Amino acid sequence: MPLVAGLYTALLAPLGFALVGSSRHLVVAADSGTAAILAGSLSHMATPGSAHYASLAAMTALLTAVMLIVARLFKLGFLADFLSRTVLVGFLTGVGIQVAIAMLGDMLGIAASGHGAVSQLWQLVNGISHLSPATLGLSLLLVLALLGGKRLAPNAPIALGLVIATAGASWAWNFAAFGVATIGPVAGGLPPFGLSLPNWDEVLQLLPVAASCFVVIIAQSAATARAIAARYNEHLVEDDDILGLAIANGAAALSGAFVVNGSPTQTAMAERAGARSQLAQIAFAGCVFIVLLLLTAPLQFLPRCMLAAVIFTIAIGMIDLGTLRAMRGESPGEFKLAVTTACAVAIIGVEQGVLLAITLSLLRHVRQSYRPNTAVLQWQAEHGWIATPVTPGHESAPGLIFYRFGAVLFYANASRFADEILSLVNSAPDRVRWLVIEADAITNIDYTAARVVLSLLEELHRQEIGIFFARVSPSLHADLDRHGVTAALGKGKIFGSRHEALAAIGV
Repeated sequence: MPLVAGLYTALLAPLGFALVGSSRHLVVAADSGTAAILAGSLSHMATPGSAHYASLAAMTALLTAVMLIVARLFKLGFLADFLSRTVLVGFLTGVGIQVAIAMLGDMLGIAASGHGAVSQLWQLVNGISHLSPATLGLSLLLVLALLGGKRLAPNAPIALGLVIATAGASWAWNFAAFGVATIGPVAGGLPPFGLSLPNWDEVLQLLPVAASCFVVIIAQSAATARAIAARYNEHLVEDDDILGLAIANGAAALSGAFVVNGSPTQTAMAERAGARSQLAQIAFAGCVFIVLLLLTAPLQFLPRCMLAAVIFTIAIGMIDLGTLRAMRGESPGEFKLAVTTACAVAIIGVEQGVLLAITLSLLRHVRQSYRPNTAVLQWQAEHGWIATPVTPGHESAPGLIFYRFGAVLFYANASRFADEILSLVNSAPDRVRWLVIEADAITNIDYTAARVVLSLLEELHRQEIGIFFARVSPSLHADLDRHGVTAALGKGKIFGSRHEALAAIGV
């Protein structure tokens, strides 16, 4: 796309999201994830930079907006609930690593246009002989100034001051003559409002491109908004955010821009600058309006390494080492999940990394339900009922086994439930007369698990063992009635409290 199209994405799209979006911090504008999808797809359909290419990009944004509206109608915002805090920490860390590596090329003066962190690092290594000493020196000075300014004057607009100063110095001393790359000429004026429609066959070819952008937008925008909202304990309405993203993409399509997305780096940049509401994005759009009318000419002198240094410092600030360290101490399993997410996002890509992380989170949850905490409850005079590990030979009292199962009873863990009970019964030092199942964690039971429980009851009845359920919730009671377990138990065998169940057997 023409360079000025990047400014067009920051003109109407932020306003569209600010109107209805619930996130107070999310910045919706151009983003590398969706831009990479467009570049990889549209370049096979039209000449990059041409009017035809621009019309295809605008139509992709419009199709993406339609898909987001459909997602809002079906209320798909609930998908964001599958993004745990663990995934979000890993996501932002991965994005920080990915973006920091992507900025190294401009900071070293080496061309690194590959897609993905590994490809870019390889290009940097191979191109180290073409490094620009002037660019590297300027980049180091700028990074030190940005990091030092953040520490010494966190509320001062250090980055803005450096942008103005380096653009002015570049104009005065012709940085380009020393090998420091600059942005180059940027067209001015407002965008051409309207939409040039491609033919029907091209629209059909754009559908999978828009679908890919849609997936990235849903995953990345939700992850970014969730991460920043968690930091400020703010409530999000994800369906409102989806509608805001739809309006933003529709506005981008009609204003000569391309697909827009919730940007992690721009959101982090706005937050660091003090943004606490969407009013900041309205001001952002206003500034872009002024730049388009009056200030595009001075932009041509701005060194590319200046912009890269700003984004680099933002990116490394997204790597939350403190939370990762705390996570490693408290929950090693979740720490591994966060690191896996970070590596996947940095190496594979944002959308694949987020989807992989969600899948791993769900598998981890299923694994916990498949192998829940179980215990044999034993009475101690000084402590009352205490939980002890389920070990063959354990019993709660002579002739009594008081067993607790710590998860919903469903098809995957029902056999474990039955096997542990039979193991306890068959290895008990005294003949078991009573089995009490504490079911406070069993909120419901599915059809397959109910069949396993009925078979277990038959076996225990053959051994003349009385079976009781304690701490049964109304929802579980209804499931037991529906599946015939209540009838198989016999009258008066299900109780709402532990005390009632024990009283029924005289304990």
